[in-house]
Amino acid sequence: MAFSSVASAALQGLGVELIRVEADVSNGLPMFHMVGYLSSEVKEASERVRTAIQNAGLSFPPKKTVINLSPATVKKKGPSFDLPIALSVLLSVGSIPPDSLEGTVVIGELSLNGHVRKVRGVLPIVLRAKEAGFHTCILPKENATEGALVEKMQIIGAESLEELCGHLRMEKRIAPVGCERRICCGNPVGGVSGDYSDVRGQEAVKRASEVAVAGGHNLLLMGPPGSGKSMIASRIPTILPPLTKEESIEITKIYSVMGLVEQDRPLITDRPFRSVHHTATKAALIGGGLIPSPGEISLAHGGVLFMDELAEFPKQVLEVLRQPLEGRRIRLTRSHGNYVFPANFILVAALNIATPKLIQCKIAEMPENKPFHGFRHFVFSVLEPFFRFGSCFALRFCTSF
Repeated sequence: MAFSSVASAALQGLGVELIRVEADVSNGLPMFHMVGYLSSEVKEASERVRTAIQNAGLSFPPKKTVINLSPATVKKKGPSFDLPIALSVLLSVGSIPPDSLEGTVVIGELSLNGHVRKVRGVLPIVLRAKEAGFHTCILPKENATEGALVEKMQIIGAESLEELCGHLRMEKRIAPVGCERRICCGNPVGGVSGDYSDVRGQEAVKRASEVAVAGGHNLLLMGPPGSGKSMIASRIPTILPPLTKEESIEITKIYSVMGLVEQDRPLITDRPFRSVHHTATKAALIGGGLIPSPGEISLAHGGVLFMDELAEFPKQVLEVLRQPLEGRRIRLTRSHGNYVFPANFILVAALNIATPKLIQCKIAEMPENKPFHGFRHFVFSVLEPFFRFGSCFALRFCTSF
């Protein structure tokens, strides 16, 4: 029985903090105690780890077991510490060689039968491990292709705890995972299904959209229902320049943290398109939580954020767009730290000149309606730097298809 330590990592927003999982198994009353500023799901790992080790056919002696996740100043959240905890215990009891995990970062969730389940945020963790000088990452098999996007890192995809122990004992080696670019390319959730060439008519609007995209300007579309506002907006990403490799990795990191990448095709190579419902809250747009996660604005980074029915969005939701549109980043402050999310996107908004309610009330033209003038004044006052002085095209549709 001895002390052991295994390297792991914790997500902090889009950042990654390296964690040391320390285990000490000694004589004493049988217990499994965990410390180190843990969330409830990490505390529950004690039962999962004990049961998984036993069901994998490995020895778990009835000893006093103490687990520490350091540094204790960082909040540990999520199930990704199950696998490093189990391996640290097995190192302490001598079930695997003591030097088998040198230079290795381990993450993964364990089921009760010993299988390793996928987790979020693999790509930023592997990138951070490479920066810190590690040469190997042990990941769940379902996340191995995503981790292999990082060059010059050895990625081991583990399917079960028993299989991984056999690999570490040199009994049956697991082949490192490679990533072919043609296999690993995929589209983001909410991606574009059509093409800009599908649009028929509206030549003036199409031309203005092309100019807005070329200059990185925001776009406000006003017109009657059915005139093609949403159709044109949804196809704007198809006329944006292709993503560079660095941009693809940066966008994929955001989607990885949110668990939105595909298992077999994790690399995002198309511009994101995010359509926000008018009931969305401020936290849904800019991100939030005790340990903040990215919102819709950051998910649209490098692409297009579409806000349909702009008149239906609450005032406080529209006001949170000021800083992201101006600074191209979102900074959230919490008592335990600051979090910065990227926000370099094109805002495309649409609103109807004539709504069914106004038609029912026999209001022929929306521009003559006083409530519309009031709302328009509010929109342009809130987003003044972006909708009035050359950084936005405000277009009114005069014809339908």
